[in-house]
Amino acid sequence: MDYGKTLHLPETEFPMRGNLPKREPDILKFWEDNEIYKKRLELRKDGKPFILHDGPPYANGKLHIGHALNKTLKDMIMKYKTMQGYYTRYIPGWDTHGLPIEHAVIKNTGLNRHEMAPLDLRDKCKEYALSCVEEQKKDFIRFGVLGEWDRPYLTLRPEFEVKQIGIFGEMAKRGHIYKGLKTVYWCTHCETALAEAEIEYAEKKSFSIYVKFPYMHEIKRTLPEGIDTTKAFAVIWTTTPWTMPANQAISVNPELSYSWVQVGDEYYLMATELVSSALKDCGIDDYTVLNTFSGADLELSTFKHPFIDRSAMILLGDHVTLDAGTGCVHTAPAHGEDDFVIFKKYGDEGHIDGTIISLVDPEGKYTADVDNGRYGDTEVSLAGVEIHDAEVPVIKILAHNGNLLHKGSIRHQYAHCWRCKNPVIYRATEQWFSSVDGYREQALEAIDKQVQWIPKWGHDRIYNMVADRNDWCISRQRVWGVPIPIFYCKHCGEYVINDDTIGHLQDLFAKEGSNAWWAHDEKELMPEGFTCPHCGHDEFRKETDIMDVWFDSGSSWAGVLEVNGLDVPTAMYLEGSDQHRGWFNSSLLTGVATTGKAPYNSVLTHGFVVDGEGRKMSKSVGNTVAPSDIIDVYGADVMRLWVSSADYQGDVRLSKDIVKQLSEVYRKIRNTFRFLLGNLDDFNPNTDKVSYDQLSEIDRWALLRLEEVRQKVTNAYENYEFHILYHTIHNFCTVDLSSIYLDILKDTIYAERMDAPTRRSAQTAIYEILKTLVCMVAPVLSFTAEEVWKYMPKEEGMGISVMLEDWPQGHPGHVDQALATKWNHLLSLRSELTKALELARQEKTIGHPLDAAVTIYADGDAFTALDAMGNDRLAAFLIVSEVEVVEGRKNAPANAFVSDEAELAVVVAASTLEKCERCWIHRDSVGEDADHPTVCARCASVLKQQ
Repeated sequence: MDYGKTLHLPETEFPMRGNLPKREPDILKFWEDNEIYKKRLELRKDGKPFILHDGPPYANGKLHIGHALNKTLKDMIMKYKTMQGYYTRYIPGWDTHGLPIEHAVIKNTGLNRHEMAPLDLRDKCKEYALSCVEEQKKDFIRFGVLGEWDRPYLTLRPEFEVKQIGIFGEMAKRGHIYKGLKTVYWCTHCETALAEAEIEYAEKKSFSIYVKFPYMHEIKRTLPEGIDTTKAFAVIWTTTPWTMPANQAISVNPELSYSWVQVGDEYYLMATELVSSALKDCGIDDYTVLNTFSGADLELSTFKHPFIDRSAMILLGDHVTLDAGTGCVHTAPAHGEDDFVIFKKYGDEGHIDGTIISLVDPEGKYTADVDNGRYGDTEVSLAGVEIHDAEVPVIKILAHNGNLLHKGSIRHQYAHCWRCKNPVIYRATEQWFSSVDGYREQALEAIDKQVQWIPKWGHDRIYNMVADRNDWCISRQRVWGVPIPIFYCKHCGEYVINDDTIGHLQDLFAKEGSNAWWAHDEKELMPEGFTCPHCGHDEFRKETDIMDVWFDSGSSWAGVLEVNGLDVPTAMYLEGSDQHRGWFNSSLLTGVATTGKAPYNSVLTHGFVVDGEGRKMSKSVGNTVAPSDIIDVYGADVMRLWVSSADYQGDVRLSKDIVKQLSEVYRKIRNTFRFLLGNLDDFNPNTDKVSYDQLSEIDRWALLRLEEVRQKVTNAYENYEFHILYHTIHNFCTVDLSSIYLDILKDTIYAERMDAPTRRSAQTAIYEILKTLVCMVAPVLSFTAEEVWKYMPKEEGMGISVMLEDWPQGHPGHVDQALATKWNHLLSLRSELTKALELARQEKTIGHPLDAAVTIYADGDAFTALDAMGNDRLAAFLIVSEVEVVEGRKNAPANAFVSDEAELAVVVAASTLEKCERCWIHRDSVGEDADHPTVCARCASVLKQQ
């Protein structure tokens, strides 16, 4: 409210408008020039460590809003923990190896990786990765994140690689590493194996075909007597026609019921419960179920491949379900995980020849062996054809041979490579694996007993993933990465890895990095005089595969924490919820496999950023919001405020409208700071403070509310519930301060003499509020807090930066329950009285509230509370010129405003007294002083003293 010609208008250089996009870079420079991060560490060097180990973002492409959410959450926690006295070293880092970088280099340069020397390709990948690191680093710093940006950790650095191959060697030594033929996810576009963590699902349109396998013979007869066996078929359903050349068996469930079904003059074998749906899908509604029997009765029955001179035996497997199809499952062990397992089991038991037929090369093309079978009298050749291009020819072959029962299409969720976004396949290849069975129980125990999961549902998510996890495929058929440090004896063929070979490689990698693997021959890579421990020969060849990039980042607890002398397990890992299958998972496995413990004591998880309607952000939809979209317009502090406002445990909404709303919230918080600062211009906290017991009652109430807010905000930080602190601080600034306390104080602050006890009392409370509030918001609104700190009066011992301050101390003595009860009642009455004033203003009875003369008719507790204040204090409390309290609502005139809730009736009239030109209050003392005829006696006295 405007008091016109007042003596004490707010005087401050703190700008009303933030103009954050221009001011924040200056604050970043201040932090850098004054080495605030290093001073922070030095200040807390004797404190208890709280190390939040940074999960490495990928050094590829530009940052998105998810990066901003993640890094800001980390920074808020570290700044809060620092203020609480913890030693909070923060080492940011990057994941710098792997397929996406290699793919980007090849795409950007147009080079053929098969024609490049490995070291040349690696050099280009390194150059690209480092350039991305520098670009992303600038953005992270612009977010206001404090850390060791001058020396971040990079997974390509020699000291990191040394630790990584050490972990691999230790896992091998403990028997957790093996090489074997398995069916794994394979990306034909990237030409490499993939782990489960590198798979995402998206909709795909596929063929849907029903295929007939001709009957040959059974061990236990299920086919009814008298039926022409040349007309009998097992019917399978598949959405991957390209896998038909690799079919080697049919799987059924021993616990399910199966039937032979007559359709015309043919007989089909199907699961009894699927007969109706499968035949309806094929457009068949005229059929007869001939019999039923157990799936177990079909074991080792033999059918003929539909177009290759090869048999397909029936195997029993629990993986067969009634979800879709016919209950007879096409089994191609080279291209299905369950298929591989069941086929290998029967082969190991000697029931079948367990040799797996693999007909697809790394690029997803059929090998020449695919044409070794017979396709009837067709002239089709599949050799060299890309498998998806071969689907129509395969279907035509099936139809030509009379074994295509039906062809359709289906849209379904299908596995895709999360890097190149192309569909992946299962492919049987020899790969290196970590045997999770060897340490699964230890990992589950660590999940249960060692780690705190925030939120709690994170426990079940990762527990189930680890409990159900297959062996970890850790080899990749690429060049840009850390090599699998294994040698093969040329004489006996056995592989070799032990402490001697790993130790020698670690010494070499420490000097040259992992490039040494490609720069040196085997004799230079192995200890001098080394011989094969299996046969004694001394000629070796080295492995050509590299490690899964998740093994890189999963080793960071050693490559970063141990390298920098920090404790393992560390205090916290913090990433998005997808990392339960990614970094949290790989870190857990490497940690438990080598040390018996998880590398972290707590794991905090946040959701994904979605648009204002809850939809996934997509460039094609046009609903993305980049960090720069916010920072360039509103500043990083508004973005940070958005992070604090969201309940990050679920998906976090963001849109331009949401940002605009938050910018208004920011403006209100900033204006609160400006008002606080403006009314401390003449206040020296070292000499002008008033003791607590001498404070005015309203000032003690303000400090009571401040302490309640401090406790709630502290608990919110401690529990990582940042949306609670956001709402608490926002409410405190806009309601407790702006709408109540500071509004009531304006006359005291502006119109009383500068050293008046009531004014110094108010300034003491205001200073305590400012000092506490600026520290509470510093972890979130870091730039604004630093700017406020620059302008605020300082007590002795305060540092040059708010980032070097302690967390505000508690004042339990300020929590006066009697005072709280009293003022809660008074404020509820004030709220009702304000309604009457607003109604009078709308009816033009008054203009400004200070034009009002108010008569209050009250009963009970309301009368007692208001009458006890006295008319002058009550008028100041209501910000009116005159007030009278009358007992008994029944005495109120008919036109009174009535509040049944508060036992009040109110009459608002225009004051008939003269208005003081200085304070705008209508008083009967205006004009009493001849020297100052236009002001009241109080203002005249103040002016004379000045």
